[in-house]
Amino acid sequence: MREPLKFFKMHGLGNDFVVLDCMDGRGMDFVSQARKLCDRHCGVGADGLIAILPSVVADCRMRIFNADGSEAQMCGNGIRCAGKFVHDFGYVSTLSPAVETMSGVKTLKLSLGADGKVTDVEVDMGVAVVRDEAPAYGMIALSVGNPHIVSFVGDVMKYPVESEGPKLECHPVWPDKANVEFVQLCPDGVLLQRTWERGVGETEACGTGACAAAVAAVHAGLASFPLVVKLLGGDLHIDRDEKSGHVLMTGPATLVFEGRLIPDDGTSSESL
Repeated sequence: MREPLKFFKMHGLGNDFVVLDCMDGRGMDFVSQARKLCDRHCGVGADGLIAILPSVVADCRMRIFNADGSEAQMCGNGIRCAGKFVHDFGYVSTLSPAVETMSGVKTLKLSLGADGKVTDVEVDMGVAVVRDEAPAYGMIALSVGNPHIVSFVGDVMKYPVESEGPKLECHPVWPDKANVEFVQLCPDGVLLQRTWERGVGETEACGTGACAAAVAAVHAGLASFPLVVKLLGGDLHIDRDEKSGHVLMTGPATLVFEGRLIPDDGTSSESL
């Protein structure tokens, strides 16, 4: 019988994950593990599952699965947790690790606290691509490594996210479904955001969603970089490098606790 697999409960502004240490190359049925471990009543409880794997093109590889088992191309809060994980547990010594994702290799900049542990992470998210198609007036569809629809609303805290989110998640502008950001522009230029994530529902924060909201606001002429995006779980700072056009996201990553997962029959059924 193989040794129990370590897992780590982490979050980025309350967007929480079960992180699996698979740097030894082991595989498993990540889809079923995501459904089981993310269950908040019968599992560990999380918005998603992150597998940290070896990579031949970067310092590590991140695979991320939503609570329903669907695999996401990219996750802004998740990759900050991945950066903290590989540094704090000794897999990298550099403060600029590269992480392979389904949407390409992302470069991070790690900030350390007095204890030498990562506190904040800047992520080069690459170029955001705005779609010509829009679901409706006041909405913008765009990709930040994964699909988003940004809807500008009046009072976001009173907006019916629970009923409107699922409708836009399944809008045909994104056949594979979309993450949906409901965004209110404040007089001071700050963006207030609530997010409906595909395969999860409303979450405390969404890193790629904050990037999408910022890009959409600037594209619509409503704001300019740099921007602060206020989410239910806290603030993210979004900027854009004018030379490369790359969107830069900065925010915290937090380790909550760690445990061990006893292998079951599906432990080695999936390739990496």
